[in-house]
Amino acid sequence: MASINLQIAVVLLFQVALGTLGNVSLLILRVFFRFHGGRSRSTNLILRTLAAANLLVIFSKGVPQTMLAFGVDHFLSDAGCKLVFYLERVASSVSTFTTCFLSVFQTITISPTNSMWATFKVKAVKYISPTNTLCWILPMLVNAIFPIYGSGTWSNKTMTKKTVWQYCASHHDNVTFSLYVALISSHDVLCVGFMTWASGSMICILYRHNYLIDLQFFGLDPMACRIPCQTYPSQQ
Repeated sequence: MASINLQIAVVLLFQVALGTLGNVSLLILRVFFRFHGGRSRSTNLILRTLAAANLLVIFSKGVPQTMLAFGVDHFLSDAGCKLVFYLERVASSVSTFTTCFLSVFQTITISPTNSMWATFKVKAVKYISPTNTLCWILPMLVNAIFPIYGSGTWSNKTMTKKTVWQYCASHHDNVTFSLYVALISSHDVLCVGFMTWASGSMICILYRHNYLIDLQFFGLDPMACRIPCQTYPSQQ
């Protein structure tokens, strides 16, 4: 095995091990709080879903790539390759959807009582479970194309297009592939848009909250402070 391949294999193995450890720890911690009377947070279910999706991504994509880097190739059968393709795409989509939902949910949660989102605070908690279920069902339906076009065999078939992932191959025609890419890209762009809006909204909400706290308790305008207003009392 070449030295560069060994280096890549070690890096991939480290990433897989670290990612697995982090997500398993998060999953166990949230399950422990759920069943042992710990403080129940509304985001626990979302975080458990996100951890499970990340673990599926690691096992379906990270592990095969690590095995390939160590020189183990052609280790998946036709059925195994279809399953790996399907799980990887479903898990990636679930992870994207769940991250988007978590960002929007946190934005609604921290929104002030006089904002337009205040009425959604109680309702948002009620919709956590149905939304998490939907985050699994939609990717399962959208990515149903992968078991059809994925293949673990390397025979020379007459296909319009063939994409090779070294340990698997995918046969598809241009029209089907273009439609699928458009469908996947549309919901990815939508999720990124929601996450960008949620992140910007949280920054604005927290900045305004910080401004009002400084103005109320310190009687200072933070814009006029040469030093952070939070550190002002400590310097008196």
